[in-house]
Amino acid sequence: MFKKTVLPIFLATLWIGISEFVRNSFWLHTLWSEHYQNMGLIFPEKPINGAIWGLWSLCFAIVIFILRGKFSLIQTTLLSWFIGFVLMWLVIGNMGVLPFGILPLAIPLSLIETFGAVYLISRFLDKK
Repeated sequence: MFKKTVLPIFLATLWIGISEFVRNSFWLHTLWSEHYQNMGLIFPEKPINGAIWGLWSLCFAIVIFILRGKFSLIQTTLLSWFIGFVLMWLVIGNMGVLPFGILPLAIPLSLIETFGAVYLISRFLDKK
């Protein structure tokens, strides 16, 4: 069970977490910070925020694991990306806290992130 369930979910969670951290804390940090500052807010970067993103990464990896058991690699990637990112962007866009300027970089990077997680999980599931 560990090799076929826990390990792929853990590795996908790690990949997602690292991808999110690099994208949002390095490549897009200035855009996020300036957007929040223009709204009179401070970009949330406390350890608790990181922990919540870690939980999000785990939940996203679990969703990917479940979907990959039912769909192909590409189908799982596209469906997972829609669930994990498009729905999130709709919500935070509706709340007015999404800096739309990040999307030209965030869209392809989030697709790569999602594909990477699906691929990692697939490497374990396809060995059944």
